[in-house]
Amino acid sequence: MPSVEDRVKAVTARVLKVDADSVKSEQNFGSDLGAESVQSIELVASFEEEFGIEMDEDAALSVDTVGGAVDFITKVCQEQGVSV
Repeated sequence: MPSVEDRVKAVTARVLKVDADSVKSEQNFGSDLGAESVQSIELVASFEEEFGIEMDEDAALSVDTVGGAVDFITKVCQEQGVSV
């Protein structure tokens, strides 16, 4: 099974229409990957769907890097008892 990081990068690439191999943990969704606010909301929804979780939208939208999203999603999965 792919890691949380691999899955986050794949979803990010699909939503933002960038090459998955070019998505790096330290990249900022907005300044590095070009995400606009509508795409940020779409990312949150796509992460929820990918992992089968519910995230607090404000908290999720405050995460600004790919690596931060990996950490945030891992924590939410643990809190909600979702195996990753």
